[in-house]
Amino acid sequence: PQASREYQLVENGIKTCMYPGYPELYMQLNKKCEFHFTPDWYRGIEYPKEQERGYDFNEDLYVPGYFEVDIKKGESIVFSAGISETTPRKLKQTFEAEVADRTPRDSFYHCLKNSAHQFHNQQEGEHYILAGYPWFKCRARDMFIALPGLTLALDEIDQFEDVMKTAEKAIRNFINEEPVGYKIYEMEHPDVLLWAVWAMQQYAKETSREQCRQKYGELLKDIMEFIRQRKHENLFLHDNGLLFANGTDKAITWMNSTVNGHPVISRTGYIVEFNALWYNALRFIADLVREGGDVYLADELDAQAEVTGKSFVEVFRNEYGYLLDYVDGNMMDWSVRPNMIFTVAFDYSPLDRAQKKQVLDIVTKELLTPKGIRSLSPKSGGYNPNYVGPQIQRDYAYHQGTAWPWLMGFYLEAYLRIYKMSGLSFVERQLIGYDDEMTSHCIGSIPELFDGNPPFKGRGAVSFAMNVAEILRVLKLLSKYY
Repeated sequence: PQASREYQLVENGIKTCMYPGYPELYMQLNKKCEFHFTPDWYRGIEYPKEQERGYDFNEDLYVPGYFEVDIKKGESIVFSAGISETTPRKLKQTFEAEVADRTPRDSFYHCLKNSAHQFHNQQEGEHYILAGYPWFKCRARDMFIALPGLTLALDEIDQFEDVMKTAEKAIRNFINEEPVGYKIYEMEHPDVLLWAVWAMQQYAKETSREQCRQKYGELLKDIMEFIRQRKHENLFLHDNGLLFANGTDKAITWMNSTVNGHPVISRTGYIVEFNALWYNALRFIADLVREGGDVYLADELDAQAEVTGKSFVEVFRNEYGYLLDYVDGNMMDWSVRPNMIFTVAFDYSPLDRAQKKQVLDIVTKELLTPKGIRSLSPKSGGYNPNYVGPQIQRDYAYHQGTAWPWLMGFYLEAYLRIYKMSGLSFVERQLIGYDDEMTSHCIGSIPELFDGNPPFKGRGAVSFAMNVAEILRVLKLLSKYY
């Protein structure tokens, strides 16, 4: 009874306001029409997804009436709803201009390209990448991992540079121990700077090392200096050349689910992908600065990489040929997880070809699904592949067997690295699994994660930046073989 059923006629439509203090809702068509006032309540609409998640799931919905309009065969009618009045005769023009501005969703690639553009977010003159829809902000790690795929893979180099302009300011503030001051969250996570280096490395491959050095050379040197001088409060360079981070009290890696304030998986100590990123960064920056004439720094970084690479193999590689997920003193995590695949995918790796192939084989055998790479092997303890139920139940499953599409990007890059031309048809077959996704969930995008067991149902956020980015990056890698 509190809801107002009042309405007033406006040009080719009506305006109505259900509650005081709400904005007016305008509904207009681009053609003369007749509004029939038939107010109805649809009671007890249920939202099963919300119910499954333990949220309110019941709602009553109000419909004020319907429009009747004469329409000729083949004619299109444009309907508009908004909180301000529009000029009906301009509706068709506005609609067509908006359509022209978007990538048509008429192919797998175009769907992904359209989706990629939707993660760009500009506020107050700064350029961010949102981690996903409907509820994610701009998270630092996600931004750097997604950036190459969302921009360089689409040949949008200026967009990469634009986002990096904002990101560089945030990185510099962080390194100089000033407040980050930008809407980029979780900048303090220990692997974020290393992922930033990886993103700039992709820029160097897409443009040239020369261009990368001119644009980002100083930033790359400063990041390395910051880590090597042990200035990061949770990233310690040990004498064996490996990076150590404390993750017992707080989740510090991308596997970041927490229950009651504690990480579900406390990955701590020497963490495998942190050190793969570190080795890759040392070698990449050494090569970059050597070409720029700074031989002294290059030799220093290469010497550091020698030590790091030797320790990496000693610490992480086990007798079964795969890599331990993290090592903390006497505590070694033997779970088969996907984080070792980065060591095969990156341009610079401490592993030799035979060692890389062993890692790839184990990931293929135990973690590969048609929708992504599992976060834990079914053979490992605690495997929990279905991301369903209330929040706490989902938090326990989040990284314990669910399949993540963005990891597939690195997996397929690793596959092409080992098998080259002979791996192409396999890679193409793997990508078919995502083609079906274009017509479910969020149309034309890829959701956050999938169940690790058949039928591999999509779950979580309906659209996820790192997933879209990495599939686009693989499509770009494939195009270089043809």
